[in-house]
Amino acid sequence: MAGEIPDLVATERTGTGKGAARQARRENLVPGIVYGGGVDPLPINLPFNELLKRLKAGRFLSTLFNMKVEGHDDVRVICRAVQRDVVKDLPTHVDFIRLRRTTKINLFIPVEFVGEEESPGLKKGGVLTAVRPEVELVVTAGDIPDHLTLDVSKMNIGDTATISSIDLPAGAKPTIDRDFVIANITAPSGLRASDDAEDEGAEEAEAETEE
Repeated sequence: MAGEIPDLVATERTGTGKGAARQARRENLVPGIVYGGGVDPLPINLPFNELLKRLKAGRFLSTLFNMKVEGHDDVRVICRAVQRDVVKDLPTHVDFIRLRRTTKINLFIPVEFVGEEESPGLKKGGVLTAVRPEVELVVTAGDIPDHLTLDVSKMNIGDTATISSIDLPAGAKPTIDRDFVIANITAPSGLRASDDAEDEGAEEAEAETEE
């Protein structure tokens, strides 16, 4: 489960429009907006280097932050969008939404696999394929999991693991209302080719016998 909520420190952005946003970028800041929660939107600036570091760390869009802006009460937020420069792929604007601890939101939560060293299928040379490396869940803002864990230690070649194989956090549920596939273990390509050849040989032998 998610541990301590990380702080995200920002400053209030004075002025609005493209001019203020361009000025922020010249000062090595990334403009953003915090909205929702029944109060007026708050224009902010974030330090470019700090934001980039968090983006590179991953899971930025599925992390609950404690937004700290001088002159304003701390508020829990989650990022809803990161706009990027189409050429440099660097952040140019960030949108956050205020959340209450009890707010229900849809988030993509990454799946982590454990037990790969014990899996009989992988020991035989099978290939683990993550069909859904992330799962969209409806979760409570104050109880967002860092990740979901799928134990593959008992999976053999040909086995499939579905969402029901994962213990979901209390109060969380998938947005898809069926037992969908998360991962499977398939035979290595060499073994599949050998099986296909054997099947073809068997079919040819049957044909000769019938003649």
